Order: sequence, then structure tokens, then C-alpha cells
Amino acid sequence: MRLNKLFADQETKSNLAARRHCGTLWHTIAMPAVATARRSNRLVARVTSDDKALLERAAGLEGCSVAVFVISHVRAAAEEIVRRHDTVKLNQTESRRFVEALLAPVKAPTKRMRAALDLHRKSVTER
Repeated sequence: MRLNKLFADQETKSNLAARRHCGTLWHTIAMPAVATARRSNRLVARVTSDDKALLERAAGLEGCSVAVFVISHVRAAAEEIVRRHDTVKLNQTESRRFVEALLAPVKAPTKRMRAALDLHRKSVTER
């Protein structure tokens, strides 16, 4: 409980970030310097009554609102998906080939490469 008081005191002093507690996680929510700015985007989802009851129960067990529960868990899942998509994993052989390709001296472009570059320059209008 002392940590909750500490976070609350720091939030009151700085007013730059709000922290919401949901279960065992603290979620930092960026707050603008002007107090009148609010979240302007809305996300609406139709759910079954069973899904809504489950979300309400889970949020209650973690001690937060359904909105905070849904946003925090969906955001965590989305960040994990983006992280997995943006991360390239190579095995030892692939890693060695990649480094060798980076360190290899630059080769002069072939006729096919020059033709492809010319075609690209002619066909692409925006850059």
C-alpha cells in the first residue's frame, strides 16, 4: 500500500503522467500538460453477454474498470505481436551468411540490375 501512496503523491506533484493499477501491473498513461485535453478516439466492440460478464469479472478481480482492463491487456497483446513481427531471428548459419553479406565488398551492378533500376525510375512517380 505504501507504493500506491508514493505513486499517487508523485502523480499529484508532476501531473505529467497518470498511472493506473490493473491487477499486478501499473500502466503509465501519458497525460498532456493541459488538463483539458482528453482521449478523442473511441473503440467500440460488440460482445456476447457471456464475454461481457467474463470481462467484468476479470476486471473486478484485478481491481480495475473494464475499460482499463481491456485496453491494458489488448495493448500488451498488440505490442507482443508487433515485436514478434519486427524481430528477425536467424539461426547460426543464417546469421553467419548475413554478416558475410554485409562485410563483402560491393559488386558492380549487372546489366539486369541496371535495367531494373531504369525501369523503376521510369515507372515510379512518387518517392
